[in-house]
Amino acid sequence: MKFENVAVTKRANVYFDGKCVSHTIELADGTSKSVGVILPATLTFNTGAPEIMELLEGECKVTLAGESEAITYKGGESFSVPGESSFQIEVIEPVHYVCHFG
Repeated sequence: MKFENVAVTKRANVYFDGKCVSHTIELADGTSKSVGVILPATLTFNTGAPEIMELLEGECKVTLAGESEAITYKGGESFSVPGESSFQIEVIEPVHYVCHFG
């Protein structure tokens, strides 16, 4: 999978002591995405805008804010997170992802 004609922010976004590393890209139409990897860990992310997390490979269990049960996702699948919310992710195998904002 490739994105064509993008601008890449050179400095990586590093979260949770290096357990999540991503780069922000801007497409020709002005939309932004982040592309990265999350290493095995259990982490909680907060959202500003709504997000769609597209998993390219790996496996994780995700619990959205307000939910009590985790759902397992694998490469080739995606999940949506509302804006101004959060989700807990338990990464079982390193997750390579694209985060689509808005």
